[in-house]
Amino acid sequence: MLIRRSVDADVPGMLAIINDAARAYRGVIPTDRWHEPYMPADDLAKEIADGVVFWVAEQEGRLSAVMGIQDKGDVALVRHAYVASTTQRTGIGTAMLRHVEKLTDKPILIGTWASASWAVDFYLRNGFSLLPTSESSRLLKTYWSIPARQIETSVVLANGRWMESQERVR
Repeated sequence: MLIRRSVDADVPGMLAIINDAARAYRGVIPTDRWHEPYMPADDLAKEIADGVVFWVAEQEGRLSAVMGIQDKGDVALVRHAYVASTTQRTGIGTAMLRHVEKLTDKPILIGTWASASWAVDFYLRNGFSLLPTSESSRLLKTYWSIPARQIETSVVLANGRWMESQERVR
């Protein structure tokens, strides 16, 4: 497996992975927020323009996972982390997460849907901590541009660097 920064030619494959894997969230994402495709090409272009740097995992010349990281000044956000349905549960997601974590020395935050227990469990297994609801709400308002109703249905997980930085503040 090769993990590399995405290039323009990867966009169709990235969209295919994101939109295929996002179907697992159908029923978790509120119906007024769900649409097909989950991420249109224009939305991906906007994410890139907003500073999300995407990385892809490639196996035998085919993309198998995509994960973005966005520098927000004092923290980095993991964004749009998806593994192709045909390669899930093979360690690719963990390899991608470890790779993206090494790209920054800043605390990393991840937002996901509260009802997406498989996603929350994945990050917990990989050393992230689920933050209390009040802290999640504050961070979602600070670092993400999402509607209030999405803040109510989302959670934030943080890596050890975040937890250590919070201990130093106290």
